[in-house]
Amino acid sequence: MSRHQTQSVRVDHVTLGGAAPVAVQSMTNTDTADAAATATQVAELARAGSELVRITVNSEAAAAAVPAIREALDSQGCKVPLIGDFHFNGHKLLQRYPECAQALAKYRINPGNVGRGAKRDERFASMIELACRYDKAVRIGVNWGSMDQELVVRMMDENSRASEPRDYAEVIREIMVVSALENARRAEELGLGRERIVLSCKMSGVQDLIGVYRELARRCDYALHLGLTEAGMGSKGIVASTAALAVLLQEGIGDTIRISLTPEPGGSRSQEVIVAQEILQTMGLRSFTPMVVACPGCGRTSSTVFQQLAQDIQTYLRQQMPLWSERYPGVEQMSVAVMGCVVNGPGESKHANIGISLPGTGEVPVAPVYEDGEKTVTLKGEAIAQEFQAIVERYVERHYARKPAG
Repeated sequence: MSRHQTQSVRVDHVTLGGAAPVAVQSMTNTDTADAAATATQVAELARAGSELVRITVNSEAAAAAVPAIREALDSQGCKVPLIGDFHFNGHKLLQRYPECAQALAKYRINPGNVGRGAKRDERFASMIELACRYDKAVRIGVNWGSMDQELVVRMMDENSRASEPRDYAEVIREIMVVSALENARRAEELGLGRERIVLSCKMSGVQDLIGVYRELARRCDYALHLGLTEAGMGSKGIVASTAALAVLLQEGIGDTIRISLTPEPGGSRSQEVIVAQEILQTMGLRSFTPMVVACPGCGRTSSTVFQQLAQDIQTYLRQQMPLWSERYPGVEQMSVAVMGCVVNGPGESKHANIGISLPGTGEVPVAPVYEDGEKTVTLKGEAIAQEFQAIVERYVERHYARKPAG
């Protein structure tokens, strides 16, 4: 699928837009003033595959902690760019804490929370000027939960006076687009190059998000950050985010994505990274980790053996990727099939790079293994899971080991 052509933006060593692949972003939920906890979570998100991580910078204590967070990450070899999320007082924090302004790779500015009237213009200009001084990228991030109220009033009044007024939802989407574009133009007038600007217009409704980004993409070539704001918890958040982003990505719209999941109590924040990667990989846009194909199960597979095996293999593959990505180039494109019975199992296993077809309930307790379409071995007994994992390891070593130079 062709991509909507956008301006290329550099955020430290990561390129957004242009011909670069769609990047995965996430955000911490720690108190940024707790530098140790925040650095730990940033590193966890980076290990999961987040290519940029946003942190809240909402207080003097948070701003003061940012350089220590950057230093802690650098000391462990984690070079993921940090994005500062500013609302209400960003102009003060960036001015008072120049080390924070330097340590961040990008500033996120919400036009609806900068201020009003002359103060808004002054504060916005201050943040843009600091971005220019330190050569930082800026995301102008409009959110429908915190829109510029002066712009809302003005455009709602204009609509009410129109001979054919548009409906409320349509006007809201137009306000979002206008806010993003007007503030981007203002940033350029203040000296920030287009190669330093990313735009976003986040909404919580799937159809609203699709509509606003289609219009934004039609009117500009700025790099675009996609995300359904307040997506929700669990399957609802995953389904809603996938429904919205998949449509836009299929149309070539979007240069970086974030899945705004509410984590389960005690759940890992890195779940949002995994979902973002899986959206991009299942759409064929990028490859991050070997994909496991597994059947849903039916009356022929009342045993949980294949379910446990599929889960264990998928977890194992993801855990291995930090090492494998360095040692085995191309392994992220490998496909593994774990099937529960003989109906579709052999066929699906042959289509995968490596696959196993378990016998199903009440069938002969043997499990043929296929490698690149050919049956190589039949596993039996209690150790099928361990034996199959060892076969996967040997397959990876044989097929993806880095070739010696020369």
